Amino acid sequence: MIASLTGKLESSGDNFVIINVNGVGFQVFVPTSVLSDLLGINTEVKLYTHLQVREDNLSLYGFAASEELWLFETMLGVTGIGPKLALALLSAMPADQLAATIATGNADLLTTVPGIGKKTAGRIILELKDKVGAGWTITPTTPPAPENADVLAALIGLGYSAAEASRAVFALPAGKQTLEEKVRLALQFFGGK
Repeated sequence: MIASLTGKLESSGDNFVIINVNGVGFQVFVPTSVLSDLLGINTEVKLYTHLQVREDNLSLYGFAASEELWLFETMLGVTGIGPKLALALLSAMPADQLAATIATGNADLLTTVPGIGKKTAGRIILELKDKVGAGWTITPTTPPAPENADVLAALIGLGYSAAEASRAVFALPAGKQTLEEKVRLALQFFGGK
């Protein structure tokens, strides 16, 4: 078992990095949060890893924190969730937000991730709600209110990632606004960055 890797970043792709450890290059599939946090080629990188063994393939999945690895491995225990879908969930939103979403049973937010339908979201919540609630060590953030699910869907439809859309929805001021007003305010959030 390969529990972690420490080495120099050799290259990166859309969903993976190549880490050179003493002359051996390891391809490691990572969530987008890890890709965005990387400093550049030839910088020192440490990832906590999960080795997926198949008949014809060995794949490494890497995470910046042990809590992300734990959440990834916990999601693999859900029927119908493989490593690619678990990685997509961790790419769509920060790990603490994903844990809070599962623990609070917010299926609408889970369905904003490509590949996750209502049945799969319900199964994730049913099988992991208690595990994630009891096993998460970081204080989870509050998931967006259910009435903002349409705002999330609209932002994702405009091309923003689920993680970007979630951050914009969290920044919305409290109050009663129409869907159009909420989307306009969320777009202003992106304009203000």
